Amino acid sequence: MQQAGPSLVTKVANTLASGAVTAPKRISILGATGSIGASTLDLISHTPDDFEVVSVTAQSSVEKLARCARMAGAKRAVIGDETLFQALKDELSGTGIEVCAGQNALCEAASDPVDCTVAAIVGAAGLKPAVAAVRTGGRLALANKECLVSAGEVFMQEVAKADCELLPVDSEHSAAFQVLREAEPESIEKIVLTASGGPFRTWSLDEISKARREDALKHPNWTMGAKITVDSATMMNKGLELIEAYHLFPVRTDQLGMLVHPQSIVHCLVSYVDGSVLAQMAEPDMRTPIALALSWPRRMRSPTKRLDLAEVAQLTFEKADEVRFPAIRISRDAMERGGTAPAVMNAANEMAVAAFLEGRIGVPDIAAVVEETLDKAEGRGLIKECCGLDDVFGCDLRAREMAQDIIEAIQ
Repeated sequence: MQQAGPSLVTKVANTLASGAVTAPKRISILGATGSIGASTLDLISHTPDDFEVVSVTAQSSVEKLARCARMAGAKRAVIGDETLFQALKDELSGTGIEVCAGQNALCEAASDPVDCTVAAIVGAAGLKPAVAAVRTGGRLALANKECLVSAGEVFMQEVAKADCELLPVDSEHSAAFQVLREAEPESIEKIVLTASGGPFRTWSLDEISKARREDALKHPNWTMGAKITVDSATMMNKGLELIEAYHLFPVRTDQLGMLVHPQSIVHCLVSYVDGSVLAQMAEPDMRTPIALALSWPRRMRSPTKRLDLAEVAQLTFEKADEVRFPAIRISRDAMERGGTAPAVMNAANEMAVAAFLEGRIGVPDIAAVVEETLDKAEGRGLIKECCGLDDVFGCDLRAREMAQDIIEAIQ
């Protein structure tokens, strides 16, 4: 599949050349109660005079959202679940913080003309608010994978149309962005993302088949939410990130690779046509890429642990095992199919991960559900060219229904 449309590198290179990039001041955080939101608020707390938090949002975590709003001195707090409006209003009574509820309110908060919107709502639910933020034409610090996985071409078209400044928050894509900078597309040979290997890196197929919820949630290096931690355990997260990288950077699918790197110190390597390989390194702490997205082209001071290579001592790399981790192969196949295939894959994966976390299916069943959903979707004509957001949402809904039927058949 050939790269289409503008890439992140081209966009940012043009922005830097024009001198239009400025450090953000007014900030909204979509998904403030998750791990990315918490890390963002922690960074802001260390330099509170440099930032004004306009809006913070969450789907259903009333107490956490109220705490975030108070801590950040936010102007507005938005809860996605309309039935929780009064509960949030009671929590924030007397604070002067505006309280709103509902999906439309989330999009309205995302539409605020701020300097930077952090898009950290997990899953396909984060797509509409992220698009609303893009359309303001400001800076979007993107932590939601589904925007690029489910709606990559459509989303990047929105970015180009609005002249939005998009900066990735994933550590791997932030690393690639830093290494590539203003690189000429024809000088790039390959972008290699790294993966920790997750908690099952050394487990046998038999051991993985017996893994429990608590096993999958024991990530060796990163502290993240449940869904992305399970994705790391199955290595689906790396497949999703390859698809994201395809849309962010000026490369073909065959120019994207991955390596398992247990230490999570090297976050990305870029090979150039002259034989050079450049890498970005940092301790595994999400505050590092978030800080870059908030302050670029400057760099703000972050309270993260400083990298000491003598202390680390060894950096090792391995090929990924697609037999034990078939999600890598499945995601590559979906990326090659293009169109709505990644959206189908993402929807099926969300359903399968939720079923696993509820104890309804096992770890190997997650990839099996995703692959069977893709096959059924293709047989029913659901895999096709994606012409707009309505296609994405319609495809997402139908894929979830198919995946649910497959999950119920497993139980």
